Amino acid sequence: MSSVRQPWSTLQPFSRMLARQSTMPRATLPRMTASLVRAPASIARTRDQTTDARTGSARAIGTTAASDMERRASLMTVAEIRKEIWDGQIIYKRQKNEDAQKKRQREGIKGQGIEFSKEEIEAEKAEGRKPKRKVAVLIGYSGTGYKGMQISGTERTIEGDLFQAFIRAGAISKANAEDPKKSGLVRCARTDKGVHAAGNMVSLKLIVEDNDIVQKINAELSPQIRVWGIERTIGSFSCYQACDSRWYEYLMPSYAFLPPHTSSWLAKQLESAADEVGDREAYEARQEEVKGFWEKIDEEDIKPILETIDEDIRWDVIKALQGEEEANAKSAEAGAEAEPIVKAGSTINTASEVAKEKTEDAAIIINEAAVRPESATAATESTSETHPESSSSVPAEMKQDGITTDEAEVIAAADDAATIKADPTRPADPAPEIPVPSEPTDAEMERLLRLRAATKTLRTAYVAAKRKYRIPAKRIERIQNALNKYVGTKNYHNYTIQKTFKDPSVKRHIKSFKVNPKPILIGEGPEEEKTEWLSLKVHGQSFMMHQIRKMVGMVTLLVRAGADLKTMDASFTAARFSIPKVPGLGLLLERPVFDTYNNLQASKHGRENLDFNKYEKELEAFKEREIYQRIFREEEEKNEFSRFFNHVDNFKEAHFLFVTSKGVDAIKGIERKAPKDAESDTERGGADN
Repeated sequence: MSSVRQPWSTLQPFSRMLARQSTMPRATLPRMTASLVRAPASIARTRDQTTDARTGSARAIGTTAASDMERRASLMTVAEIRKEIWDGQIIYKRQKNEDAQKKRQREGIKGQGIEFSKEEIEAEKAEGRKPKRKVAVLIGYSGTGYKGMQISGTERTIEGDLFQAFIRAGAISKANAEDPKKSGLVRCARTDKGVHAAGNMVSLKLIVEDNDIVQKINAELSPQIRVWGIERTIGSFSCYQACDSRWYEYLMPSYAFLPPHTSSWLAKQLESAADEVGDREAYEARQEEVKGFWEKIDEEDIKPILETIDEDIRWDVIKALQGEEEANAKSAEAGAEAEPIVKAGSTINTASEVAKEKTEDAAIIINEAAVRPESATAATESTSETHPESSSSVPAEMKQDGITTDEAEVIAAADDAATIKADPTRPADPAPEIPVPSEPTDAEMERLLRLRAATKTLRTAYVAAKRKYRIPAKRIERIQNALNKYVGTKNYHNYTIQKTFKDPSVKRHIKSFKVNPKPILIGEGPEEEKTEWLSLKVHGQSFMMHQIRKMVGMVTLLVRAGADLKTMDASFTAARFSIPKVPGLGLLLERPVFDTYNNLQASKHGRENLDFNKYEKELEAFKEREIYQRIFREEEEKNEFSRFFNHVDNFKEAHFLFVTSKGVDAIKGIERKAPKDAESDTERGGADN
């Protein structure tokens, strides 16, 4: 029989693990871990000797008894080792928390909770410690004004305010008030800056002896954050791990599904592609319910305003809103000169001045990297709805990587500088002469002010016309048909950032995706002046970064462009798409779901189910007051959706031409670059956020 004893070399990894997790001297570990081999050795001998006893060997009985004693001694040694390990872990965690606290004090970082003096902590202990219980806290919040859900030492966050409310309400002792880690704080779903949640959850240990603890906590919170309830859970509960799936809602105005304006670059590409592939009849059938919408608006609402605009600025106004070709046509119709008054090289570029309006930069709309605000210059800002033609001045590959025109020039300048430094024999170039712009004359300033006022009037008329739009039932049905294609397990590498087709994490399961067939009207005044909104709700196990916003973006682009919905099927294959992500303004976490925990653990241990339906009445009132109204007001003030889709319609690159009748063939050869071998954060709860 071969020996069951193992050489010390096989136990070295275990020894190193013990050294990391305990405070025992490393020299004692080999002796303690070596004793672990005695138990399996004695068990093996016992088994062999018992076999001998069956054949009539009386000698085995005494040996077996001795082996049993040895085995019991070995097991006691193992128990002692386990005790040392766990005691060491407790000491290690406490020391780690103390070290983190000292580091924050050295660096001057504000703590997450509230710091109390030693005297206050000792006085509380003298009164007697109150027991802590593992609980799930069901919450809702409006993310406006907060830097997301996750607690931060430098920013105002939902968790930060919530944790301080726990302390002030007496749900967390003064001894544990300085650091949330001491209470084991865990969030169910992370939401980003400005993202709302009608239902979310955190789990931690709280003092919940008071029957009115929920009311006390809410009294310490702003109206933007509400605690719906607190439920006792099993000791090992983690709301992050126990969550089965999540519901999200996305709200958007119905005019987002209007086709691109006939003067836009995308509209002309749609017409051209339909004729080129012989799809004109099918294309017009898909746009039947919105046929002639823009022509009617231009004739009834826009033309009367154009006639009131001074002739010397009419061309520039139309160019700023609709492009140079449309300006030439409409100015000629009105009898105005089809030439801009301000010539190239003038001290004031009036069209660019008018176009200084914040919107998503081309690189952000296409995909990955966000552009820093300080690098967004007037040239970058003018790639908005009011000056779309300037977007083509940035090379596609630079837009793809989130590089603006000015940033590209800086990179090129840095490369030149590196070349010069590498070649010391090269003579230095003379300093370039920087032209100093002259001050505008009074006449130029007066003209600029008139131009701005006229452009604002015309833009307001377009926005007002869009808000009067009422989406037909046939178009809502088409939206639902597109959303149905997401149901099931699909490959969503095109719906996030920095992920490849072969990455196993991009396969996500969507349980349902529904659009409410009954839109709601929001606003003041008569019914015809209110804005119509649609509600889209998605139920899925988990979501990656930007996934929901890109899913909505894909459906919106295809429906508004009258595209064949079969194009969506190609987006789940290895083909690479550039899908714009719609504004985060309308996204909110509806609620997480805990069916598995409720059916197994809660019922087994006599705990209450974790279910937001208990608070449906309060939750709906909160959504209407603190979330929906904030979304509606922000869209009313900033026109986020209108600006976003105007930018997409006038983005003069081929990245979005998969919405034409050519489908995926239209983007072959210009597909976005494959990501580098870098992992992006996946959002089990939001991400998108």
